[in-house]
Amino acid sequence: MNRISVVTICFNNLDDVIKTCASVDVQELKPYEHIIIDGSSKPDIKNWLETNVQPVYRKWICERDKGIADAFNKGIHKATGEITTLLNSGDVLYDPTVLRRVFTTFENDSTLMWCNGKLNMFRAGMWVLIGKKFEKSKLYRGMHGVFHPTMYVKKEVYERRGYFDISVKIGMDYDFLCRIADEKNDFIDYPISVFDPTGVSNVKYLEGVKECVTSYKKYYGASPKLYYWQYRLTVLHHLMNNPLGKILYKLKVRMGLTNH
Repeated sequence: MNRISVVTICFNNLDDVIKTCASVDVQELKPYEHIIIDGSSKPDIKNWLETNVQPVYRKWICERDKGIADAFNKGIHKATGEITTLLNSGDVLYDPTVLRRVFTTFENDSTLMWCNGKLNMFRAGMWVLIGKKFEKSKLYRGMHGVFHPTMYVKKEVYERRGYFDISVKIGMDYDFLCRIADEKNDFIDYPISVFDPTGVSNVKYLEGVKECVTSYKKYYGASPKLYYWQYRLTVLHHLMNNPLGKILYKLKVRMGLTNH
């Protein structure tokens, strides 16, 4: 069976949790389970979960954790479905067809280990669809079109390749991607999720880039193209945060060059 476990981690952001849960609850194909990992220092989320009627598939753990990677690991360990996805609080499933599309993708290929799709993301003052099929040869570029809110991974992959490295504070998804690069994967050419622009990977983007370089070197060694790409991403990040960069990006969107 290809039962889907959705894992949502959260911290003192009840409104975001409610928004994410709503996107799960309207799915045509309901998840096998929706696991909330609440590491909050306030009781708001716990109180909401306990005092409001929740779907039978929703479960939760409310306790402090050691950071994002640790919270991810808690959710995956608790998951009993064959397929897992990490939908952070604030992120939402794009529309009610998403889980059905993912389920069908795995049903059509029993040897498939993970897949990803397109992400609706806020960039340069506008919403754009980005994402592409994974290419191992371009891992030195970072996630490069693969985004964890659109990734659906069989739990057996975590058991075989390892869970998230808790020493990595921002780029733990990239570190994991480096380890599963040889697992059979596929691309769903459809929007899978909408990314919360206030997430830590956006706010601390450059720190995440540095962690990605460290992870790549750990698994594949250093290379000139790795350092060139780190420099390129840093320059582009600064460019995207000024008026000229936003104008150039809008031109790129109009030319249809936003798939990565």
